[in-house]
Amino acid sequence: QVQLVESGGGLVQAGGSLRLSCAASGTIFSINTMGWYRQAPGKQRELVATISRGGSTNYADSVKGRFTISRDNAENTVYLQMTSLKPEDTAVYYCNAHVVAVITFSYWGQGTQVTVSS
Repeated sequence: QVQLVESGGGLVQAGGSLRLSCAASGTIFSINTMGWYRQAPGKQRELVATISRGGSTNYADSVKGRFTISRDNAENTVYLQMTSLKPEDTAVYYCNAHVVAVITFSYWGQGTQVTVSS
């Protein structure tokens, strides 16, 4: 059984910063792509950023230059450093990981709320 546990969400004023973490645990052989997605009320879940095992990154246009994704392969952890936050960044942020285990599968975390006040 593989679990992804997110932390680091909260309430911040516009222009502030937050750092999200997501740790994968369980019987894991390796993890390929890891990423962060978000879902605002009344909207579909959207990609925020992804990172390959080798460190190649991809960002949504709306967060380029403000958010940075990174990972620690030894700790099976992915991070999202968010700066210059805007009220439109308010959403539930979900971690995703393509885990190679007994069964290779795409796992999701439970989500962490990020609220940016104006």
